[in-house]
Amino acid sequence: MDNKKIEQAYLLAKEQYAVIGVDTGAVIKKLQSVPVSMHCWQGDDVGGYEQVGGSELSGGIQATGNYPGKARTIGELRGDIEKALSLIPGDHRLNLHACYLDNGGTFVDRDQIEPTHFKSWIDWGKGKLHGMDFNPTYFSHEKVVDGFTLSHPDKGIRDFWIEHGIACRKIGAEMGKQFGTTTVTNVWIPDSYKDIPADRVAPRARLADSLDKIFAESIDPKLHLDAVESKLFGIGGESYTVGSHEFYMGYAVSRQKLLCLDAGHFHPTEMISDKISSVMMFCPELLLHVSRPVRWDSDHVVCFDDELQQIAKELVRSGKLDKVHIGLDFFDASINRVAAWVIGTRNMAKALLFAMLEPIDTLRAAELDMDFTKRLVLFEELKSLPWSAVWDYYCMKQDVPVGMAWFDEVKQYEQDVLSNRT
Repeated sequence: MDNKKIEQAYLLAKEQYAVIGVDTGAVIKKLQSVPVSMHCWQGDDVGGYEQVGGSELSGGIQATGNYPGKARTIGELRGDIEKALSLIPGDHRLNLHACYLDNGGTFVDRDQIEPTHFKSWIDWGKGKLHGMDFNPTYFSHEKVVDGFTLSHPDKGIRDFWIEHGIACRKIGAEMGKQFGTTTVTNVWIPDSYKDIPADRVAPRARLADSLDKIFAESIDPKLHLDAVESKLFGIGGESYTVGSHEFYMGYAVSRQKLLCLDAGHFHPTEMISDKISSVMMFCPELLLHVSRPVRWDSDHVVCFDDELQQIAKELVRSGKLDKVHIGLDFFDASINRVAAWVIGTRNMAKALLFAMLEPIDTLRAAELDMDFTKRLVLFEELKSLPWSAVWDYYCMKQDVPVGMAWFDEVKQYEQDVLSNRT
């Protein structure tokens, strides 16, 4: 697309938004300051690199599809991430799972991992990333026994996973130190029963005790923050999940930890956009895992749909974007994996832009005056304003492809790089 035409369209859009009191230049500047944490596991179908060939998935985790070009090594994964980032406007982060350690070809069990096993990731990311976020890997391991980890009745099993959690916090803190931006380390576990349990209390008591042990050591919050992530159910855990929303909400509030809201971890009629304002009243900060659920936690690629727009609006309207950590969480092996990253991350940024272009002060004033007619009129008129012209201009100024031009680059990358992987 011609740059002159992009600028002309932007100037017209700028005038239209100015009429309703929105400064598009200030919005673009604000958008640039909001990083999205792009998840590494889209690139290799959640396999990781603990062992040659990756791990056999288990614990309610499953990637479906066999699109050619999956990253087989850390080097290939990094190359794919770099390509994706080159097509996304803004300064963004990378979200790593513990199973993506660089062990130099020598197996290191999860209770023994150290910051040194992620040094090559940190060194590679400097100059490319705003920072890194981290996750213990509580799945795809022989010590995920009968689907349980931190809440297992066997103290030995619990202790192994407690040590893993402690080790991961140290790795996250080192990432925060090296990048100079705060790392969020997020705890999600698969612990659940397929059928109705006789005792719902004891596993939760064990989980709370395990988490307290993991979080016992104080870490500078400028370097590292802890988050806990709930889930409604998953494969093999349809009847009872130890780490439910209610459990983790209580835990996060009582311990003043971050609560992670994953868009796919609730009943299909529940939306995390409805929960954000309540959670932020009582939790110090918020972590989001933005995905697109289809009937259950299927983690489809993020689309520019109604829920994504509502999530972004709630974040912007809250006035607490600096207390929110936005991450993505999807893994689709049925399409080009690099394209999936680009689609999802660009859509998240688009949604934030769309939300920032609201005249929020005018909307709030109308609501306080009980002028619900004006509020509705504004909401509807905003839908047809030329926000996409502002987006195209933002991409141009960030020197990334405008419109679908990025897809041409992905297809060329597929031809030159991905198609050579067998």
